Amino acid sequence: MELKKDNNKEEKYLAENIQVLEGLEAVRKRPAMYIGDISVKGLHHLVHEVVDNSIDEALAGYCSNIEVLLNDNGSVTVLDDGRGIPVDIHEKEGRSALEVVMTMLHAGGKFDKDSYKVSGGLHGVGVSCVNALSAKLKAEIHRDGKVYIQEYERGKPLEDVRKTGNTDITGTIITFIPDNTIFTTTSFNYEILSARLRELAFLNKGIRLSITDLRNSGENGNGNDNENGNGGVRKEEFFSKEGLKEFVNFLDESREPLVKDCIQIETTKNDIPVEIALQYNTSYSENIHSYINNINTIEGGTHLAGFRRGLTRTLKSYAEKSGMLAKLKFDISGDDFREGLTAIISCKVQEPQFEGQTKTKLGNSEVMGAVDQAVSELLTNYLEENPKDARTIVQKVVLAATARHAARKARELVQRKSVLSGAGLPGKLADCADKDPAKSEIYLVEGDSAGGTAKQGRDRKFQAILPLKGKILNVEKAMQNKVFENEEIRNMFTALGVTIGTEEDSKALNLDGLRYHKIIIMTDADIDGSHIATLIMTFFFRYMLDLIKQGYLYIATPPLYLIKRGKEERYCWSEEERKNVVKELGQGKETAVNIQRYKGLGEMNSHQLWDTTMDPEHRTLRQVTIASAAEADRIFSILMGDEVPPRRAFIESHAKYANIDA
Repeated sequence: MELKKDNNKEEKYLAENIQVLEGLEAVRKRPAMYIGDISVKGLHHLVHEVVDNSIDEALAGYCSNIEVLLNDNGSVTVLDDGRGIPVDIHEKEGRSALEVVMTMLHAGGKFDKDSYKVSGGLHGVGVSCVNALSAKLKAEIHRDGKVYIQEYERGKPLEDVRKTGNTDITGTIITFIPDNTIFTTTSFNYEILSARLRELAFLNKGIRLSITDLRNSGENGNGNDNENGNGGVRKEEFFSKEGLKEFVNFLDESREPLVKDCIQIETTKNDIPVEIALQYNTSYSENIHSYINNINTIEGGTHLAGFRRGLTRTLKSYAEKSGMLAKLKFDISGDDFREGLTAIISCKVQEPQFEGQTKTKLGNSEVMGAVDQAVSELLTNYLEENPKDARTIVQKVVLAATARHAARKARELVQRKSVLSGAGLPGKLADCADKDPAKSEIYLVEGDSAGGTAKQGRDRKFQAILPLKGKILNVEKAMQNKVFENEEIRNMFTALGVTIGTEEDSKALNLDGLRYHKIIIMTDADIDGSHIATLIMTFFFRYMLDLIKQGYLYIATPPLYLIKRGKEERYCWSEEERKNVVKELGQGKETAVNIQRYKGLGEMNSHQLWDTTMDPEHRTLRQVTIASAAEADRIFSILMGDEVPPRRAFIESHAKYANIDA
């Protein structure tokens, strides 16, 4: 190796170049390291962290009520009736324990096993991170008959802790306003927060959680009207008596149960508390959600592996003893035992070790055996006590195995085409010139006509176009072999270059050959277009979830209107925008302007489609993300499943908060 000569005397790397970030400065300088990102996900993570502190109080046995308030000034308040954060002087730091907790990383009661047996959140950095990333934060503590307050600005205390009065209650009240110099958005989404509180209520039975939207601007953080349509209060309360059993029933509300009762166990194995609830239904999807200390482990880990191992071994042993597998000419895989299964696994671990890309994969080896034992015990007892239901479940497994065997040939056909070069690509695909996936994107376009327009308007260097004919197969109601036999779905697999399926998991996704890092769904801006987009998203959620997790799936947003007056043209993406443009160009008179309503992409020429929807300099892409896998699972099953009443109820309740084009 040849060493470079020091020719540049100006640029020295000295001790003075080493930055030491004290206190919460590191959080403000690199916020994404602590909360994931500085957009919607990170913003809502602030609320989750404060709520997690209250949940930890509840797990310790000192809290039973938690409230979240979305205030009119853009701030959020989280209240609990726990013990209240200590305010006495911290011996080592020489200042109030409250100030220590709020301003120092890795400071808190979670590290003392006598205070908290288990905890979630960011393990000691949570509330201090919230403080660091808030323009203002106020902590109000009710403790020992007194009320204490301390206020902060961007993580720094504005005053010492002061006593403001007397109280006959205990608890902590945290109110904060996110710093708009850090976050790309500071508007909270009611739905994201309510879904998390509902989830926490199921995971922690007996705790009452509520959310109240006090914002009277007519918006709920996502541009939607309040419930009563005139800026009124929207509120929900969540409480569960039976915990995970109610969680499974909630997720399966739009699915037809295979057996009558949800199977549940609450036990302790190897000193690890384990809760499991499961229910078989007539669907073809596997819906297993795992949690450690209330943290959704979306990448799974040892607890999920233990569940699968115990489930497969116990059910297979029973099926073999019953003689129901005797006529099968091929082996049953673990996949077959999980088809049509909805399950929740929740464990409490004192010192969880997380790994994986998003640090949500459990690595503790001892948890695998604990969950394995628990599910084996649960199923063994259930199968012996319910022979009729046991037979129904095994018949479902045999049917799944038969369908999987039939699907293998169709899947292998897809695989053979996927691994080929350009010769194996779908005939309808207009590929891009660039072969670097990080620089390439593909539009999945509704209809051949719009696909033709998109091909004419695109930038051929990096944009590929794949037209999709009509509505693709609804995978929520289709067996695996039907999915892989569907032409439009085969074309998507082949065009994307991904492969699917292993001997252990027929839905395991291999992204090594992925050809595009932006996959953009582009459909008409009407009801049919929304339905087609939902069908495509359902397919990706059920069969290509890793693409969503890695942030590769997007939805294009074509305009709804083109408004002209003379030579001036304006595109509008919402009804409100249309009204404002009419007011500006036509002085409020619609007769003074020409309004064109785009019902379909085909109504735009290639130049218009590029300008509004495909030009990276001007387009708006909505990235598809999953705040809660369980909530996403429930919504897809409601929207795309067989049961009509839950779908009608969902649409009616959400029509108040969405633009519905009849």
